[in-house]
Amino acid sequence: MPEYSRKKAFFIDGNSFCYRAFYAIRHLSNSKGQPTNAIYGFVTMIKKIISKEKPDFLAVAFDLKAPTFRHKKYEKYKITRKPMPDELISQMPYIKSVLKAYNIPIYELAGYEADDILATLAKKSEENGLETFIATSDKDALQLITPHVKVYNPQKEGAICGENEVKARFGFGPERITDFMALMGDTSDNIPGVPGIGEKTAIELMRKFKSLDELLKNSKNIENESRRRKIEESVELALLSKELVTLKKDVPLEIKMEDLCLKAANEKELLALFRELELRSFIKDVASKKDPCGKYYLADTAAAFNKLAGELEKAKAFAFDFETTHYDPMIASAVGVSFAWKENEAHYVPFNALSGIGREDVLRRLKSVFEKSSIKKIGQNIKYDMLILRNLGIEVCGIGFDTMVAAYLLNPSKSNHNLNEISIEYLDRSITPIEELIGKGKHAITMNEVEVSKVRDYCCEDSCVTFKLRGILEKKLAEKDLDSLFYEVEVPLIDVLSDMEFSGIAIDEKYLETLSKEMEKDIAKLEKCIYTLAGEEFNVNSSKQLQVILFQKMKLPVIKKTKTGASTDEEVLRALSEKDKLPAEILKYRALAKLKSTYVDSLPGLVNPKTGRIHTSFNQTVTATGRLSSSNPNLQNIPIKTELGRKIRKAFIAPKKSRIILAADYSQIELRLLAHFSGDKVLIDAFKEERDVHAFTASLIYGVSEKEVTKEMRQAAKTVNFGIVYGMSPYGLSKDLGIDVREASKFIDAYFERYPSVKGYLESKVDQARRDGYVTTILGRRRYIPEIKSPNVAMRNFAERTAVNTPLQGSAADLVKLAMISIYKKIKGTEAKMILQVHDELVFEVEKKSLEKFAKIVKSDMEGVVKLEVPLEAHIEYGPNWLEMERLEI
Repeated sequence: MPEYSRKKAFFIDGNSFCYRAFYAIRHLSNSKGQPTNAIYGFVTMIKKIISKEKPDFLAVAFDLKAPTFRHKKYEKYKITRKPMPDELISQMPYIKSVLKAYNIPIYELAGYEADDILATLAKKSEENGLETFIATSDKDALQLITPHVKVYNPQKEGAICGENEVKARFGFGPERITDFMALMGDTSDNIPGVPGIGEKTAIELMRKFKSLDELLKNSKNIENESRRRKIEESVELALLSKELVTLKKDVPLEIKMEDLCLKAANEKELLALFRELELRSFIKDVASKKDPCGKYYLADTAAAFNKLAGELEKAKAFAFDFETTHYDPMIASAVGVSFAWKENEAHYVPFNALSGIGREDVLRRLKSVFEKSSIKKIGQNIKYDMLILRNLGIEVCGIGFDTMVAAYLLNPSKSNHNLNEISIEYLDRSITPIEELIGKGKHAITMNEVEVSKVRDYCCEDSCVTFKLRGILEKKLAEKDLDSLFYEVEVPLIDVLSDMEFSGIAIDEKYLETLSKEMEKDIAKLEKCIYTLAGEEFNVNSSKQLQVILFQKMKLPVIKKTKTGASTDEEVLRALSEKDKLPAEILKYRALAKLKSTYVDSLPGLVNPKTGRIHTSFNQTVTATGRLSSSNPNLQNIPIKTELGRKIRKAFIAPKKSRIILAADYSQIELRLLAHFSGDKVLIDAFKEERDVHAFTASLIYGVSEKEVTKEMRQAAKTVNFGIVYGMSPYGLSKDLGIDVREASKFIDAYFERYPSVKGYLESKVDQARRDGYVTTILGRRRYIPEIKSPNVAMRNFAERTAVNTPLQGSAADLVKLAMISIYKKIKGTEAKMILQVHDELVFEVEKKSLEKFAKIVKSDMEGVVKLEVPLEAHIEYGPNWLEMERLEI
C-alpha cells in the first residue's frame, strides 16, 4: 500500500486564484497606496481550504511570464488574452511572500504553465496513494480526473468534480476531455479547435465516436454534411488543438513529498507582511494568545492589600483597570481593580472577596493613591474607570496616559481602538475576550458572578498589557510629532469629558410625553394622506410593499437597485418627489417616525434613576477628523434645520428655576480657518471688516453691490462657501442649488477668481496628501488618506475632498477642544457645568445670577484660544432650555 494512503493533497492554481480574488474584491489598499485586494482575497481562499478541507499536503503552482512550449508550437497561443492589470502585478510578489511565510511550497518553471505543474503534482500525489484535489476553475483540469484525483472549484463554493460528475455533465469520462476540447477549442487561450464546432456539437460527436482518433478515421460516418466538411478540412487544427490542451504530467521539477506536507506558518514573517499591507483581520488571526503577560497576584487579604497600596504610593506611575457589572459607568458596580507598575507583574483587588479588611478601608487607601497627582495614572479608555471611581467618591488626579487615545491619534481612520486590537498591532498578542468569562447574549452573566481567580487573570492581563503598550505608543507619538497634541490637548480633555459625562443633562419628560402624542397624531395624518395618494393601505415601513406601490402600481422610474429590488432610500425618494407627491410624503413620514423613536420616545428611558439626568458618552476616539462624537444617546444628530428637530432641543432644560442654559457657538469657524490657512487677502479683509461673508461672496460672484444681493443670491453663495470647505464638485453644487452642472462649474470658477489664494491652498492640501499620504490640522493632528493613490476615480475624488476638508474640520475640532480645556480649568469647582459639546457649540448649565460672569469667560476663552489671521467669533445665547434662547451681547 502506498505510503500516504487516505491522506489528502490540495494543489492550487495560483494564477486562477489571484485573478478571482482581484476581481471579487475591489478598492482595497494600504496607507501607502499599495493595492491589497488580491492579496486579501487570495489569503482568504487559502485559509478557507485549510480550515474547511484540512489537507495534509498543499502546494501552489504559478505561471511565469516567459513563453511556454505551447507558444513555440502555435504562435497565436493566448494572443488574445489581455495583459495582467498593473494593480495585480504589484501584488504578485506579496502573494508569493505570504505563501512562503505560511511554509506553503510554490512551483513554477519557465516553458511550462501552472496547469502542467498541477498535472505533474497530481500524478506524483496519486502514485503516493493520496486523495488529490486540484483547486482551479479552469476546465482544462477536468482531463486530470481519476478515481483518486478530483477538481475543487472555488467559484462554486468548493464544489468537487470527479469521474461521475464529468460523465453526468458530458456523457463521457475525463479521458475524453482533451478530445472534446480539441474539437471545440478554447477562446480564452486562443486554441482554434475545429471552426464552427461548439460545445454542444463537440459533446454529441464525442458521445458517438468515443475519441478524436475514431472521429477522424470515420468522418465519413458523420451524417451532417456541414459538420463532416468542417472536420475533414480541419484535421491538422484538431490535432494541434489536442496537443495544446493536453497537460504535461512530466514537468522536470524536483518534487519531494515531504516538501508538500502542510507545516506550521512562520508567524513572525506573516505578521511583518500583514502589518506592511495593513491587513488587520489577518494580523488578528496570526497574533496568538500567548502565556500570561506576567505574574498575577491576588490582593484579597489585609496584608496583601496593604503591601500593594504601599507599592502604589511609591510608584511614579501605574496602569489600572476596573472590572464592573455594566458597560455604562453611571450604572455599573465595581467588582475589582488591577494594578501594574512594572513589567510582567500585576495585582488584583477583589472588592467582593476581601478577607480581614473591609471594602471601605480599601477604598479609603486607594483614594489617597488616586488623588495624588504626582503618581501618573495609565489606562485604556481611562475615562470609564475615572467615572467608576467618581461614583465611589474618588477623583482621579494626574492622568498620565491613555492607550486608546494614543492609538487613535496614531491612526484615526481605524474603526476600533479596543485593547485587543492595540495589543495585536503593537505586541503581537491577542488578549482574553470577555465572552470567555461572562458568555454572550441572553445567557451572559455579570462579572461579579465569575470565579475570582478568572477575574484576576482577566483584569491583570488588561493592566499588564496597558502598561507595556504605554512605552511603545509613547515612542510612536514622538516619532510622528503627535506627543504635544496628545499631552497638551487629548489627555487634559479626558478630565473635561469625564466631568461632562458625570454631570449629565436634565430633560423635561412631561414635555416629551406630550410631544410624542402630538407626533403620533401627525404620523397618523401622514399615513392617511399616503394611503389616499397610493389608492390603498399598506405597511409604510415595508420597503418591499413600497416597491410594489411606487414601481409597479404607480409606474415611477426605478432609479437604482439593491439586492432586494428597486431602492426606496432617501436619495431615490427625493428624486421621485419631483415626479409625484407620494415619495415626498413618505420622506416626511420617515423623518417624523425616526425622530419619534430615536429621541422623543427613547430619551426618557435613558434617564439615570439615581441622578434624574441623561449621561451621554462623549467619544474621543471615533471620528477621523478629530471631532468628538456622542452616543447613548447621540445628541449630535438631532436636526436643527427642521422645526421638529428644534422641538426636541426644547426637552433639554435647566432643572431648577435658579439655573439657566448657556450655549456658545463658533461663527463660521471653518471659513475663518480657510481664510487663515489660504492667506487670501480678500477673504481675510471680509472677516476683519466684520462683513456678512456670504453676502460679500455673493456680491463678488454676481458682480453686484452687497446691498443688491438678494436672499437667493446669498443662499447660493453660502452653499458655495461651505461647499468649497467640503471639496464640493460642480455636480454636487448643481444638486444643492438645483442648477445645471455647467452653471455650477462657472459658479465655482467665479468663486476662485474672486478668492485666488483659496484655490492654491486647496490644491496644496491635495498635493500634501499625495506626497505624504496624510494631511494635518492646525495642531499637527494627522489623517492618513491612502485612497489618494487609488486607481479608482471615485475613491480618488473622495480622497481629494477629504484632503481639502480635514485640515479645516479637524482644525475646528482642535480649537473647540482647546477652548473646552481652557474654560474647564476656570469653571472647575464652581456651580457652572459644561454639559454638551455638539459640533462647534458648547452648552453649559449655570446659575442665573452668574450668567454674565460665566458668559464672559466662555466668550473670551473661545475667541482667544489661538491667534489667527482673522478674528474668531463666538455667539452666546441663554434660555430655560436648549431651544428657547436669546442672544447675549457681551
